[in-house]
Amino acid sequence: MEAGGEHQFSDRAKVNGISTTVSLTADGKLRWSNRCLAVEKEVLGFAVEGSKLRIKALIERGVGICCSGSKGTLLKKTFTFEPLSENQLRLWSQKLQQLIDSLGRPKRLFVFVNPYGGKKSASKIFVDDVKPLLEDANIVYEVQETKHQGHAKEIAQTLDLSKYDGIVCVSGDGILVEVVNGLLQRTDWTTAIRMPLGVVPAGTGNGMVKSLLDSVGEPCLPPNAILTIIRGHKLSLDVATITQGETRFFSVLMLAWGLVADIDIESEKYRWMGSARIDFYAIKRIFSLRKYNGRIRYVPAPGYEAHGEAIIPERDSNGEIFPNENGSDEGPGKIQQCGYQGSGIDVKNLEWRKIDGPFVSIWLHNVPWGSEDTMAAPDAKFSDGYLDLIMIKDCTKLGLLSLMTQMNNGGHVKSPYVTYLKVKAFVLEPGLRNDDPGKEGIIDVDGEVLARGVGTYKYGQKTLMAYDKLSINVDQGLATLFSPI
Repeated sequence: MEAGGEHQFSDRAKVNGISTTVSLTADGKLRWSNRCLAVEKEVLGFAVEGSKLRIKALIERGVGICCSGSKGTLLKKTFTFEPLSENQLRLWSQKLQQLIDSLGRPKRLFVFVNPYGGKKSASKIFVDDVKPLLEDANIVYEVQETKHQGHAKEIAQTLDLSKYDGIVCVSGDGILVEVVNGLLQRTDWTTAIRMPLGVVPAGTGNGMVKSLLDSVGEPCLPPNAILTIIRGHKLSLDVATITQGETRFFSVLMLAWGLVADIDIESEKYRWMGSARIDFYAIKRIFSLRKYNGRIRYVPAPGYEAHGEAIIPERDSNGEIFPNENGSDEGPGKIQQCGYQGSGIDVKNLEWRKIDGPFVSIWLHNVPWGSEDTMAAPDAKFSDGYLDLIMIKDCTKLGLLSLMTQMNNGGHVKSPYVTYLKVKAFVLEPGLRNDDPGKEGIIDVDGEVLARGVGTYKYGQKTLMAYDKLSINVDQGLATLFSPI
């Protein structure tokens, strides 16, 4: 045996029954014959069985020659190493374990499974994909199936986080949003929100995990998502705080009002059509196009000051200083007695601008993808401190049809009918429909109804907020995600 550094040595061993020289290099690669395994990227874990070392890996299909191949779907493989002696077996085990431990991977995870979301496939995805790979990686996990809407939020508010290295959501985006809201409503929110969060696609939209995996050119598939979690890399995520009076909601994906919200929510009546319901209802909604009166006010990011009309904060008819974001005039605790109180940014001293309606659509996005096939905001970043605003004020029906066909690659933002800018803070004052002044609209946040106006689909059902003025502020990098980057 030749030693060459803490994680660099070679030895003769049998690999899958064939005698060869095996080396573990200083940069963390297992090499033998013409094969190579990057421990950090591909090795899940290993197990000692008698005189053999079984290494569990997840590799890209088509990879043959050492460390090559293109990004794509992953294939589970087991490589059987048989060192020449018991002492060598022990040494190989120690070196591999030391290397894996040095990578900072999670060892204990709490896993939410939402059996009701999307195609109701989350339980099967957990059993078929998640469970075997976590076990191969020697990760201890606790599983909780969600029983009702808000269940994950309730658990996140009281969960003993000291027992875990991360929380995983086998679901669409909804459970992730619930967990973030639960963590931020704890008294220990400052440490709770730093808990790394992972998502495995098992819902209708899967916008967050699609954004994560697409950032490195990987497909939005459960094995790719699980490998991301196992590897333990992390990135920061902006969180938007939506405030109305004393009510607060934390958003990580998007807010929509107008056309996009109407399609997302009202198409639920055609859920029997599957994913085709979105396209079908989009066409229906475009040919019976609605416009909404109202107003938006926002703080533009640097370089986006050319749009809208500059305004000076002033007191409204109720004596309230406008814009009043996240309690900047009220002080901590007046909106919420425990949990996160907002960033405390003095928005009155920022440059505010306004745009008056009518509007076809207002869409705010925190990450690039709204769903697996909708790249809503191609310039959105996970932690730049801004929301991307996609606004349509006026558009022909044919123009809208063309625009909608380009949403799978982000081309819609180049349309002359679309205004695309980044904002730090935002106030929405939703109004009545132009075509039917007796009716209002729907405000959709992270795929759920935040507010239903008069005459809307399922109007009368309880919602978190009223169809009235609400304000949004962005906290840069507040949450943490498991990331492929």
